[in-house]
This record gives sequence, structure tokens and C-alpha cells, in this order.
Amino acid sequence: MTRIINHPILGKLEDRKAIPFTFDGKTIEAFENETIAAALLANGIRKLRVHEDCGTPRGFYCNIGHCMECRVTVNHQANVRACLTVVEKDMVVESGKHLPNIVRKMVEQQ
Repeated sequence: MTRIINHPILGKLEDRKAIPFTFDGKTIEAFENETIAAALLANGIRKLRVHEDCGTPRGFYCNIGHCMECRVTVNHQANVRACLTVVEKDMVVESGKHLPNIVRKMVEQQ
């Protein structure tokens, strides 16, 4: 786990409350006011989804909300940017999955 433990503006990590959430069914610990992206990075998770067409892994790119590479599903809401979304207690986060061709075609037709 890698986090800044004493920041001049954010303060000491030990003074912040731990918040549990899940990523792909695994319970992970974040700290209050931490984004999903920061918590996942701190826990060694780099792959957030796969490319919808070719299935190649995707992770963090800009980490400031300009791109859409960090899209995840949060509490059943798709396409949420992990870098802009603050973790909430018991939040359920799921990575983006590669859709089979038949499902992708059905989604595109809607």
C-alpha cells in the first residue's frame, strides 16, 4: 500500500477515518475524502476496465477528469470517473468488462 502519510495541506493519514468499499467483490480500504482512483492506486490496482471493442486493459491516464479512461461502475451506475468520485462507505465499484459481440450490438441498437 502506497499513500502519503503526512501532507502539508491534507494532514496526517492517521487522523483520517478509514472507509471500506468493494472493487470487483474485494473489500478495500480508502480514507475519508479520497477518490476511488487514489484508493485503488494505493491498494495496487491499476486496471480499471478493458477497451469495449478489443478488450485491452485500461487504467488511469490523466487522473484529473479530462479523459474517460478511468470509467467504472459505481453502485450500478455505469461510466463514473474514478478520479473525480470520492469513496463513500460500502460503495460497490466494478471494473468495466469486455462485452461479447452479441451484447455490444444489442446495446448499440438501443
